[in-house]
Amino acid sequence: MICAEDTRHSRTLLDHYGITHKPVSYRDENAERMAPQVARWVGDGKSVALISDAGTPGISDPGFRAVRAVREAGLPVEVIPGATSVTTALVLSGLAVDRFTFEGFLPVKKGRRTRLLELAEEPRSMVIFEGPHKLAKTLFDLAAALGADRPAAVARELTKMFEETVRGTLGELAERYKDGKVKGEIVIVVAGTSESKKFRMKNEE
Repeated sequence: MICAEDTRHSRTLLDHYGITHKPVSYRDENAERMAPQVARWVGDGKSVALISDAGTPGISDPGFRAVRAVREAGLPVEVIPGATSVTTALVLSGLAVDRFTFEGFLPVKKGRRTRLLELAEEPRSMVIFEGPHKLAKTLFDLAAALGADRPAAVARELTKMFEETVRGTLGELAERYKDGKVKGEIVIVVAGTSESKKFRMKNEE
């Protein structure tokens, strides 16, 4: 069995390797219903592969529900490491990555301002996921809460044909993307307070 976030998208990968199995849809909208079904399939002796459109399944996507359901049934789960935008963006950012925190998607409305103010005091580098249509707003919000001079990077379409990483301060990046004309899956990496202080001191010398 192959469970895929987008069966049409995954068909391209499967066709490339000559895999004829028909993938089953497993996505946000049906994960709560499908996760127990995945556990039942595994319990029946079937091998079930869970694949996502991009990145590692289970990271900021509904894959964790299936893993939890299978684990709760006392059944085995195997993970095959692959490309993940978290570590890829961290390395490409050029920021300190000896310690970091993964924030995923920031709250859209409720709790957003509170979370931003908490991040303003975070000493570690921060990894944030964002969609293209909300990138500009998030960069402006981050600049307002953490300071426009905070070092950061915007990584887009990682490991894909149109991969791009733009580095600068939050203020510079917010200005660059203010027109909203950007596509693809996006990762924002922001320096923590420790590196930000070093950056300011260096610029003041």
